[in-house]
Amino acid sequence: MIKSEYHIAKMDCPSEENMIRMKLEGLEVIKKLEFDIENRNLTVFHSDEDKEITKRLESLNFGAELSSTEYIDSNDVQSESSDVQSKLLWSVLIINFGFFIIEMTTGLISKSMGLVADSLDMLADSFVYGLSLWAVGSTVLRKKKVARLSGYFQLTLALLGIIEVIRRFIGYEAMPDYRIMIGISILALIANALCLYLLQKSKSKEAHMKASMIFTSNDVIINTGVILAGVLVLLTQSKYPDLIVGAIVFLIVVRGAFRILKLGK
Repeated sequence: MIKSEYHIAKMDCPSEENMIRMKLEGLEVIKKLEFDIENRNLTVFHSDEDKEITKRLESLNFGAELSSTEYIDSNDVQSESSDVQSKLLWSVLIINFGFFIIEMTTGLISKSMGLVADSLDMLADSFVYGLSLWAVGSTVLRKKKVARLSGYFQLTLALLGIIEVIRRFIGYEAMPDYRIMIGISILALIANALCLYLLQKSKSKEAHMKASMIFTSNDVIINTGVILAGVLVLLTQSKYPDLIVGAIVFLIVVRGAFRILKLGK
C-alpha cells in the first residue's frame, strides 16, 4: 500500500473536499482518502503508483502539490463507511438548500443583493453535495453531464446577479432592510458552522471542532461580510455597502461555477 500526502493550498471548505472526492472517483487504485481541511492536506492511500491521481488534483486548480510518498502496511488502513458519509452529505445538503430558499426569499423582500448573492453561494454548495450523493452508482459520462449543467446554471444566475447589481448602482433603488440582512446572515452563519461541525465530527473522536477550522471556510467569511454590509447600511444610510458586498459574493459564486464545470471535463 502507498500513502501519498498532498498539500492543497486552496482547499478551505467541505464542499471543495467533495469536489476532490468526485474528481478522484473511478480510480480503482485508490483505497481511502483522508482530508485535513484545517491544514489543507489530503492523504491518499492507493494500491499502486498512478500519475493520474496527481493529474486530476492539479486539473482542479486548487494548488495541489505532492508533499511525500511512502509504503505502508495495508492492514493499517481502515476502509471508510459510505453509509456514514452519505448521511452526513444529506444533512449538509438539506441545511444548505434550506438556507438558499430562506436567503433568496428574504433577500428579495429586503432588497438586499448581499443576501441574494449569499443564497446562491448556499445553492453552489448544495450542487456539490448533491452531485456527491448522486454520483454514487452513476456512470462517469452522466455525472459529468450533470456537473456541467449545474455549473452553467450557477454561472447564469451569478451573471444575472452582477447585472442587477450594476443596474442598482446606476439607477435609483430603495435602501435595503439592514435588520433582515443582519438577522438572516447570523442564522446562515450558524447554519454554516453546523455543517462544518457535522462534517468534522465524523473525523474526530473528540467530537468537537476548533475555532480555526470554522473560520477557514469561505462560507463563514461571506456570511460575516453580509453582516458587516448590514451594519454599514445602518451607519451610512446608503445602499452601496450592500451592493459592493453583493458584487464580491457574486464573483465568488462565478468562481465556484467554473470549479464545478471542471468536474464535467
